[in-house]
Amino acid sequence: MEKYINKIICGDCVEVMGNLPDNSIDLTVTSPPYDNLRDYEGYSFNFKGIAKELYRVTKIGGVVVWVVGDATINGSETGTSFKQALYFKEIGFNLHDTMIYQKSSVGACGSNLSYWQVFEYMFVFSKGKPKTVNRIKDKINSSVGHKSKPNKKMDLLKTRTNRVGVVVGEIGYRENIWIYHTGMFSGDDKTTHPAPFPEKLAADHIISWSNENDIVLDPMCGSGTTCKMAKRLNRRYIGIDTSEKYCQNARDRISNIEEPLF
Repeated sequence: MEKYINKIICGDCVEVMGNLPDNSIDLTVTSPPYDNLRDYEGYSFNFKGIAKELYRVTKIGGVVVWVVGDATINGSETGTSFKQALYFKEIGFNLHDTMIYQKSSVGACGSNLSYWQVFEYMFVFSKGKPKTVNRIKDKINSSVGHKSKPNKKMDLLKTRTNRVGVVVGEIGYRENIWIYHTGMFSGDDKTTHPAPFPEKLAADHIISWSNENDIVLDPMCGSGTTCKMAKRLNRRYIGIDTSEKYCQNARDRISNIEEPLF
C-alpha cells in the first residue's frame, strides 16, 4: 500500500485499484467522463468496474464524492448520472447526499427549447454511516438573534429537537448547493486538462469528509486537482489516470506546493 501513497500513477484505474487492499481508502473525490463526450486519449470508460473497486477499497464509514453531469442527445438528457447513482446503491453504498455544483459564470449549455444548464451533480456515497463529517460553516444567517422554534417535521426525524430555543448565530452551516466560479483557470490553478473542476470544490469535500493524514483517492485524477488539494490540506493521496500527459501535469502542479494550507 505504501508504494502508492502520495503518487500519481499512470494506468487503467480498475487495474491499479485492484492492487490496493480492501477497506484502505478514507475518501474518494472524482469526476468521470460524462457520457463519453470527452476525447480522452482513446480510453474506454468501465463504470461498473470502477464502482465495484471503489466499494471494495473504501473503508467502512468512508465516502465517495462522484461529480457528474448528463449529455443531451437527440433532444433528451441521458440520465446517466441517475443510473450511476442507483448502481452505487445497488452494490452497497448509501446515497448520503445528492448535492449540486452550480457554476457561477461561463459553462452554461443547452438549447433555446430548455433552460440553460448551469449545474452538475455531486453524489456523496458512504460505505455505511460516514465516519467523518466536518460540515463547513460559512453561511450568513438571515435570522441572526432569533430563537429556533419547534419544527414538526424535524422533530419526527429527531434531528433538531434539542435545538429549540437556541439563538441563531451570525454564521451557519452551508446548504448542499455549492457555487463556484468556473471562468478561465490561471496561475496556481492552471491546467492543460479539458474538463477540470475548481480547486475549492475538491478542497471543500476533502475538508468535509476526511481528517488530516487520511488517504484521499482520485481514480480518474486528470491534472491532479483532488491530489493537489489533499496535499495542501495535510492528507495523503493516490492519483490514477490513463494519460501520461495529464499524469505529468498533475505531478508538476503538486510539486509546486511549497507548504500546506494549515
